[in-house]
Amino acid sequence: MRFYFERVENSRNFANKVWNATRFILMNLDKSEVPDQIDMGMLTNADRWILSKVNTLAKEVTENMDKFELGIAVQKVYDFLWDEFCDWYIEMVKPRLYHDSDPTKSAALWTLKHTLVRALKLLHPFMPFITEALYQSVNDTEDSIMVSDWPVYSSDWSFEAEESEIETIKDAVRAIRAVRTSMNVPPSQKARVFVVSSDDRIREIFEKDALFFAALASASEVIVQKEREGIADDAVSTLIHNASIFIPMEELVDIAKEIERLTREQKKLEGELKRSNGMLHNEKFLSRAPQAKVEEEKAKLKKYEQLMAQVTERLEQLRT
Repeated sequence: MRFYFERVENSRNFANKVWNATRFILMNLDKSEVPDQIDMGMLTNADRWILSKVNTLAKEVTENMDKFELGIAVQKVYDFLWDEFCDWYIEMVKPRLYHDSDPTKSAALWTLKHTLVRALKLLHPFMPFITEALYQSVNDTEDSIMVSDWPVYSSDWSFEAEESEIETIKDAVRAIRAVRTSMNVPPSQKARVFVVSSDDRIREIFEKDALFFAALASASEVIVQKEREGIADDAVSTLIHNASIFIPMEELVDIAKEIERLTREQKKLEGELKRSNGMLHNEKFLSRAPQAKVEEEKAKLKKYEQLMAQVTERLEQLRT
């Protein structure tokens, strides 16, 4: 029964997410004219990446359905819409949509609509009523999704090079977000991001896609260079394939305030460690407490020790 309700809840969350994405697209479509056909030269790397992804999705889902692998098919559509389309592509194109002067804005809108329509068709066998409603809201050329053409794979819409480039950008964004999260830096806090690589292709990727990379990485400025020259020694760093990424420490946190916060956390952990060690060295507690309670306290002690090590290491870094 619990599994059933979890499935229902997941389906509800998924439907809400796709609906919110559709509303976002509709709001922007209302403000602009979207061409029926697109000039391929206007498509950016991000556009080609998502179009290539949905093109491959059509091929894989069709093959899965032909083999009656319905669970695999719907999971692929779910993952595409939730992750690639809603979490990544929509965030990538927002800077273009919010600037009317961007010459690629119409290409972004066309790509949003085209990709959503194709994905809804692939989802339709599994969620017919929701997909019909969403399809009707974004498509005015056909009466029903049920009589529309099924998406078919085309080699003309396979962009392997662009897929590779965008995956590099995504790796960098994930790495930066991990660093910021570990330092408790809020998303609203902007900071310069230095991308250092001796690989000409890597530098070209970040230079070409600096606009949406900056938005995704909460960067005030993206600086791409071949050497580490001009970057402070205390800059926070992280690595991706063939590149190092640096963020100036002073732009991420107020060092004095962070030391003060971590010092308070250190004192709090000292108290927890003293309490937990005291309990685990108390013969009365060990002999009388249920084994589950003892094991729970041991787990707490281990957690406090790990946190203390992390806080101590961080304080040492900030004080040097």
